[in-house]
Amino acid sequence: MTATDPALTALAQGWCALSLLHGRIETHIERALQTGHDLSVREYSLLDVLSRQHNGEGGHLQMKQVADAVVLSQSATTRLVTRLEDRGLLSRYLCPTDRRGIYTDVTEAGLQLLEEARPTNDTALREALDVAAKSPELAPLVRVVESLPTPA
Repeated sequence: MTATDPALTALAQGWCALSLLHGRIETHIERALQTGHDLSVREYSLLDVLSRQHNGEGGHLQMKQVADAVVLSQSATTRLVTRLEDRGLLSRYLCPTDRRGIYTDVTEAGLQLLEEARPTNDTALREALDVAAKSPELAPLVRVVESLPTPA
């Protein structure tokens, strides 16, 4: 395949469209969350992921799992956890069965902020998708996103 191969060009254009859709959605949600709740998209995502933990088998996530879930490096995730902990939205404690492990839980204040921010996030996501659906190059991607099954 050459650099001007139509298949490669189509892949590159598809990737650009996906990146554009992601950027537009994230920017729209970021503005809404910052304005309404003083939260970034990453902070909201981290609170959301951690709020789904439970005390059962495998219920607490290791920092690498959290980092993967919020699509950040482990060091960036640790800095983000520290910022939210400083705001009183998260707490950390040693794993009772493995003193090397550290668990991170959402505090009551964090759960309350997440509950308040969730409708803002959902509305901003819907608005961003509706705007993107009007764009011929983004509409097919919006349809794919909308057709994805809800996780159990």
